[in-house]
Amino acid sequence: MKQVKVVNQTRGLALAKEAGLADNTWTRLRGLLGRPPLQPGQGLVIKPSTGIHTWFMSYPMDAVYVAKDGEVLACLEDMAPFRFGPVRRQCHLVVELPAGTIRHTGTAVGDRIALQ
Repeated sequence: MKQVKVVNQTRGLALAKEAGLADNTWTRLRGLLGRPPLQPGQGLVIKPSTGIHTWFMSYPMDAVYVAKDGEVLACLEDMAPFRFGPVRRQCHLVVELPAGTIRHTGTAVGDRIALQ
């Protein structure tokens, strides 16, 4: 799987220095299912995506919904297993991160995210 860096340009911080890019049907469908919990500095970018779920996962995670222009549309903190996140039609991609990353970085709606 291709790796990218996810940067919050507004705050000048890396959300994930190593994030997998799930950009085809199979990798988007699998997501983090059956994978160990993300460690600090890791993530998964699901592109395209208008929403996510945590069904069959065994750990919580953070999720950042991002529009095509890079604007953060929603931040879901500590999303518990067996939940559905909201569907956002304007969303272009979702970044899945270790639980606590949003709080630790101060990422908020309106921030700008870039993939490098």
